Amino acid sequence: MKPPLAHNIAMNKDTIERLRKRASQHFLDSIAVKQEAEKVLPESVAHGVLAMVDCLRSGGKIMACGNGGSAADAQHFAAELIGRFERERQELAAIALTTDTSILTAVGNDYSYDEIFSKQVRGLGKKGDILLGISTSGNSKNVVKAIEAAKTMGIKIIALTGNGGGKIATLLDQDDINLCAPSTRTARIQETHLVLLHGLCDGVDHILLD
Repeated sequence: MKPPLAHNIAMNKDTIERLRKRASQHFLDSIAVKQEAEKVLPESVAHGVLAMVDCLRSGGKIMACGNGGSAADAQHFAAELIGRFERERQELAAIALTTDTSILTAVGNDYSYDEIFSKQVRGLGKKGDILLGISTSGNSKNVVKAIEAAKTMGIKIIALTGNGGGKIATLLDQDDINLCAPSTRTARIQETHLVLLHGLCDGVDHILLD
């Protein structure tokens, strides 16, 4: 019988090897989805960049929303525009609709969680703005309602989706842009969304600065 310490060491080696393989597979899977996205999405990213630049140059703003990890992405994007991406430049008008806890809790309590973004779109948005709606499934009800509200106000939609685009894809028209990550797995979609957001930020900086 092996002494306890030796047994633990053997078990740990086996566990580490299993975890190493799992971690390696995450890299490989993520790379594969990004390579597929590179084949189909760059032109749509370019159109998104130009729409954002036109909006900002015309005095408009970009409102971003999403849930969970997508809420973090919305905040990340707004921070890159207000602050900077990779180069110094003027502040750009962007706001994440995910950050005001008083609004979120009041609307969620008094109305419905489904309305937490749509009411902000109606209160803060105007024609010529852009709504950046992020949903890995394409079916997030509060993002769907925000898009529906924006469409009635002449606000252009740039959607970041996955899973084929879901309900959101059916709401968009030729003037809108759907950056749909080619995956059904949430983690892979979110990783691709981050690359897309950085591509949008880089493109905006390129048009404004170069």
